Amino acid sequence: MFELIKAGGWSIWPIILCSIAALAIVGERFWSLQKKYIAPSNLLAQVHQWLVDDELSPARLVALRENSPLGKILAAGLINRDHDREIIKEAVENAGRHVVPELERYLRSLGSIAAISPFLGLFGTVIGMIQMFSGIGQHGVGDPSIVAEGIAVALINTAAGIAVAIPSLLFYRYFRGRVSDLLIEMEAEAIKLVEILHGEREREQEAG
Repeated sequence: MFELIKAGGWSIWPIILCSIAALAIVGERFWSLQKKYIAPSNLLAQVHQWLVDDELSPARLVALRENSPLGKILAAGLINRDHDREIIKEAVENAGRHVVPELERYLRSLGSIAAISPFLGLFGTVIGMIQMFSGIGQHGVGDPSIVAEGIAVALINTAAGIAVAIPSLLFYRYFRGRVSDLLIEMEAEAIKLVEILHGEREREQEAG
């Protein structure tokens, strides 16, 4: 591997840096986008129990907001639970819009890596061809090592750029889909909360 990197010349190093950055982003997103961190399955049930038991204190609202992205959305609805249904929905939707950048963190960078890596490989290819023709111009075609060195630089950079771009693009699309699935799930939980709060108010009015 080291010999290939060495044969690729200095132009391969930007591609290597892109591969390291892509690997770091993929690892971080795999860890951060786990459902238990984004939308814990028992969170809405816990909130509902607090409402039933009349145990929803300001401290618990703060803890809920810091629990997860879903917690932030639910907390926004609970803070406005004494308002009309439309106001609650607006608060929940606004909180959801603020959660999206957190879920999509680093994905633009990963997409950029997928886009520029082939161009970096092409740049290395051009550098290799320049080296080859420059060597031929200075020493003629009698030394095949000059031609071989330039072709090696060109091919290694091309292969490296494609090798970084393909998995980066695949993971970029995978994580975008993962974010979409999580947002849909959190939206469903938020709708359930609005229905719970709306039902609570209706029962209180009937009891009054």
